[in-house]
Amino acid sequence: MPHIETRWDAYTRLPTINIHPHPHILGRVFLDLVVAFEWKDFTIIYESGPWLPGISDLLKMYDPKGYTVTVRQLDLKLNGNYRAVLRRVKQSDDKHIILAASVDSMPEILKQAQQVGLMTDYHQFIITSMDLHTIDLEPYQYSGTNITGIRLVDPDEEKIHQVTEFLNASQISKTLELNQGLNPATMRVETALMYDAVLLFAEALRHLIGIDPPHPLEPIALKCEDDNTWKNGYSIINYMKASTIHGLTRGVKFDHEGHRSDFLLDIVELGPAGLEKVGVWNSTEGLNFTRKKELTALALDDGTLQNRTFIVLTAISPPYGMLKDSPTKLTGNDRFEGFGVDLIHELSLMLGFNYTFVLQEDGVYGSLNRETGKWNGMVNELLEWRADLAITDLTITSDRESAVDFTMPFMNLGISILFRKPTKEPPSLFSFMSPFSKQVWLYLGGAYMMVSMSLFILGRLSPKEWDNPYPCIEEPEELENQFSFSNSMWFTIGALLQQGSEIAPKSSSTRAVASIWWFFTLIMVSSYTANLAAFLTVEQVHSPISNAEDLAAAGGTVKYGAKRDGSTISFFKDAEYKTYQRMYEYMMQNPELLTSSNPEGLNRAKTENYAFLMESSSIEYIVERECDVTQIGGLLDDKGYGIAMRKNSPYRSALSEAVLRLQEQGVLTSLKRKWWKEKRGGGACSGTTEEGGALALEVANVGGVFVLLIVGCVVALFISFCEMMCDVHSRSRELKPTEICPPLNAPALTHPLDPLPFLQQGSADDGAEELGMDNVGGVFFVLCVGCSFASVIGCCELLCVIMQRARQHKVPFREELAAELRFVAKCSGNTKPVRHRKSSSGSRNSLESGLSVEQHSGMDPVAANGGAGDSNGKAAKVNGRKMVSLDD
Repeated sequence: MPHIETRWDAYTRLPTINIHPHPHILGRVFLDLVVAFEWKDFTIIYESGPWLPGISDLLKMYDPKGYTVTVRQLDLKLNGNYRAVLRRVKQSDDKHIILAASVDSMPEILKQAQQVGLMTDYHQFIITSMDLHTIDLEPYQYSGTNITGIRLVDPDEEKIHQVTEFLNASQISKTLELNQGLNPATMRVETALMYDAVLLFAEALRHLIGIDPPHPLEPIALKCEDDNTWKNGYSIINYMKASTIHGLTRGVKFDHEGHRSDFLLDIVELGPAGLEKVGVWNSTEGLNFTRKKELTALALDDGTLQNRTFIVLTAISPPYGMLKDSPTKLTGNDRFEGFGVDLIHELSLMLGFNYTFVLQEDGVYGSLNRETGKWNGMVNELLEWRADLAITDLTITSDRESAVDFTMPFMNLGISILFRKPTKEPPSLFSFMSPFSKQVWLYLGGAYMMVSMSLFILGRLSPKEWDNPYPCIEEPEELENQFSFSNSMWFTIGALLQQGSEIAPKSSSTRAVASIWWFFTLIMVSSYTANLAAFLTVEQVHSPISNAEDLAAAGGTVKYGAKRDGSTISFFKDAEYKTYQRMYEYMMQNPELLTSSNPEGLNRAKTENYAFLMESSSIEYIVERECDVTQIGGLLDDKGYGIAMRKNSPYRSALSEAVLRLQEQGVLTSLKRKWWKEKRGGGACSGTTEEGGALALEVANVGGVFVLLIVGCVVALFISFCEMMCDVHSRSRELKPTEICPPLNAPALTHPLDPLPFLQQGSADDGAEELGMDNVGGVFFVLCVGCSFASVIGCCELLCVIMQRARQHKVPFREELAAELRFVAKCSGNTKPVRHRKSSSGSRNSLESGLSVEQHSGMDPVAANGGAGDSNGKAAKVNGRKMVSLDD
């Protein structure tokens, strides 16, 4: 006798056919859903043993290195109290739950799950019962709970509506005690399978009756204790196994073993409007979502965040998230403080939501494994629905934005270099030379020599610079010039050192040169003095790197790295700039330079020759507290920190607008000042830079001036000694022994000596602010133009005097010019013989006669007059110089 079962029975006998879908095939549906949802850990809650075959494939997924599967059984002895098991699931912090229980127990299980706190935004359920659509799920529609189930009956099919209308109109509903009638939307699978079983048996009978020749049906009475069989029973069984019908559960057919293995299921999920069809599954094509299933949180009806409770993920990363220092044990949100904690608090006050902070234990923010396509860290926690929001120094990147959403940035920053502070160099011994560059010092020396030579030449060319050394003699034999070469150099160096001299230019040309030289020295001395203070008081610092280019070119001299799993290393990985590509290759070739956290990078920067690449805002926080490190160079990129949440979150707009309002109100600036410069040791390094009054100069700052003074004095003594020796030697050759001591009645003689100038020279160190030719080149140009102009004036003066003299003495102009130029070209002596002297009488004749005696006889005029001086005129030669005395 054929038997048709609508419930699964693992111990069916040969003459029995089961129209219920095979449990192992149903297990493949749940397996595909777990894989599609990317669950790595989940809990299976089952009611009793008969439900285990449907979840056997899920149990096989357990792998210590992969999937984590927890199995819990409901205690049926507690008369429907399942809270103990559900509470243990809540405490396990597992957010993914597979519930295998009967449809009769399901409402109470879901109700108690809501009571213990499992019906939240970040919990997901898969219900294995195919009668989920018959349960009233309205209490959970607006709680944000994610419930996914399967459905064998499609209430939208026309055939179901036709069948239910027929049954409700017939006497069958009364026989079955269906007082409220059948509803297509709430028809149980068992009812639909019963209809399909009758339909399948009717098709088999119709086939046997309708064949040619007809198969005779001879019903006989059979008793269970008898061994008799119905001869048509196996024919009907075989035909039903081979038949395919379309019933209320859609296509019904069996495999070679007689199992219903090929069937169609709807994938449904709970939404604001109730259960919605999101996909289908069949044994040949597997899972196919008809629309993309977005695991998003549900917004409230009024679109606000009032009274919502968020799980906010943070990490220990000063100053964004830190544990409070307290002598007492703290719990909950009281454990945390920092910029991010205060920001969430300000947002909650503005938007009216509640929050609970959860710590990211491993401190990983989130990076994408491109081989597996999986995320880790805080991003993975959001994707796995273990948290609603994440706030720390979490950088907004394109990769992260493809997985999660961010608010608008609450802080803008970029990648920079954290390195030890540059060491201060001791001041140079000759730091007083630093205000000018070496080139300027060389040009200054050249200008000094050029002006000295100009004064010397113009002094010889200009007639006004030739003076009568003896004003009492109207027609002297020689004229004297004060601008000897040594005097020219003395005048120039005196003006340069702002000391002046006793020499005064007389001609227009020499005065022009002197004026332009004074102007030149005014500018140069002022520039030198203005720049000298900075070089004497400011200590130069030395750093082996100043930017990323220097770091990349260091060639391993300065090691550098970044945080291993973070946005900084991702920036270098995706960079197109060649320098950044070289830096990434260097870090990949030296993985030991990558750190697991920012504090580790800071410690290496302090103790090693190591540069740590990190966000500029974090560097600002560190340098306020760690005085031996600093930021090197500018920003390598431009990015921001934002609050992360799941993709397509409805809270994004409200949170972004609130962040913008906080920024406009200055709250974010106040929070940054609080946590960067005030709290937790902020401002400790603010007083390390000298401010205010001038610093006292040490010997190291001005030691070079003392050295130069000592060297100058020694050189002056040496020159003085050499002058004395040369003078003694000259007199010993020219004077006779009897003439060494002059007569007692000889007039007092003087021998003025031209002083030698003291020349200073040195080299300038390369200072950061030294003045180069680009700064003072214009002054040199003015000097050259002035000297050229003075030379023109000197030549004009000379030509005018020669022209006047030629007319007066009636000599050719060319002859007079040639004679004057020949004298100038000699460049020797500071006296010049007078040409075209007039003849005189009286005392003048006696002078000329005395001079004539000296010149022709070579005798001393005193000796020629009998050894005594003439009262009218005397001439004496002492030390090689002619001395003339006239008695007026």
